[in-house]
Amino acid sequence: MMSHQQHTELLNTLHECMEACNHCYDACLKEDDVKMMASCIRTDRECADICGYLESAITRGTPYVAELASVCAKICEDCAAECEKHDHDHCQQCAKACRKCAEECKKVA
Repeated sequence: MMSHQQHTELLNTLHECMEACNHCYDACLKEDDVKMMASCIRTDRECADICGYLESAITRGTPYVAELASVCAKICEDCAAECEKHDHDHCQQCAKACRKCAEECKKVA
């Protein structure tokens, strides 16, 4: 069995979170008051990047899964907290995905 197969649920959740953050990022850039969305845009990028990186690292068998998952959980929590400040549907959906991802990461961290 390949080592990443034990992390199937986490891999799926990381990918979903990355997609939600990328969607939120893109939608935030189209909002009327983009300056108001700056912090959300920044955390979306950070979160999408760490989720994508962790997903890739797991599939190549990194020995740092626990450490990276801990960092990913923190960034996901920060992104969720920022997105929850905004009423936009894309922000609320992103926050849900980030909360779920943070929980999955904590199981591995």
